[in-house]
Amino acid sequence: MNDEVSEKSVHLAFRVGKVSAVTLWRGLKSFLRHRREKRMLPKEGKQTVKQLIKQGQGASSMEVGGESMRTFKKIANKYGVDYAIVKDKTADPPKYTCFFKAKDIDAITAVVKEYSAKMVKREKKEKPSILEQLRKIKEKIAMQPRRVKEKFKENVR
Repeated sequence: MNDEVSEKSVHLAFRVGKVSAVTLWRGLKSFLRHRREKRMLPKEGKQTVKQLIKQGQGASSMEVGGESMRTFKKIANKYGVDYAIVKDKTADPPKYTCFFKAKDIDAITAVVKEYSAKMVKREKKEKPSILEQLRKIKEKIAMQPRRVKEKFKENVR
């Protein structure tokens, strides 16, 4: 009987200890969050526009394409620039406006310069679609003499 009672009390103590540890962890997290908000420590990296403007410095903006958002985020984080991204819902292909600011004007200049260089490079690298390439190959084969067509068909089989 004593073994059974002691086992139940140990089990109860374990459950209470586990709950209090979780509760303690949650309490610490909420305390730190409250402390950070009370001090109004500026957040870094991605933010809302409201948080960005609260910092008191002027913000710059530029339009960013949807497919190049990841590139912009990587570059902005690399240079420690704070940014906020807003989606324009009225445009049919979605357009994004990126507001950003940094302590140094040089950091903003570097971000814009590197981002624009990557976008220009991406535009130059655009390749025609595979379907377009296949159509061109079909046209070339159709223009070839019959003997070449037969050899091509034998190789395919």
